[in-house]
Amino acid sequence: MSQSETELLQGTLDLLILKTLALEPMHGYGVSLRIQQISQDVLRVQQGSLYPALYRLEQKGLISYEWGTSENGRRAKYYRLTKKGIKQLASETEGWERLSAAVNRILETT
Repeated sequence: MSQSETELLQGTLDLLILKTLALEPMHGYGVSLRIQQISQDVLRVQQGSLYPALYRLEQKGLISYEWGTSENGRRAKYYRLTKKGIKQLASETEGWERLSAAVNRILETT
C-alpha cells in the first residue's frame, strides 16, 4: 500500500468520493481516475479501497446508482449523490477545512 493510499484510508476517501460525484455521476473506475487526475497523480485509489467505500456510502444513503454503459461498452453502475449525500458533503467539507486550517497554523508556527 502506498503512502497516499494509507492517507486516504485514514478518513478522507469518503469525502473525496462524495466531492467527485458532486461534479457528475460516474462509475467506480471513473471516480478513481478523476481523483488521480485532479490530485495530479498524488492520490491513487485502489479498487480494494474504492469499492468497499462506495458500498459503505450506498448503505448510508449518501449515494445511489443506476446501471449504464461505460465508455468501453461494458455495463457499469453509475453513482450519484443523494440529497443526504449533498448535505454530508457540505458538513464534511466544512470539518476538513477547519482541520486543515488548524494543521496549517501549527505547521507555520516558527
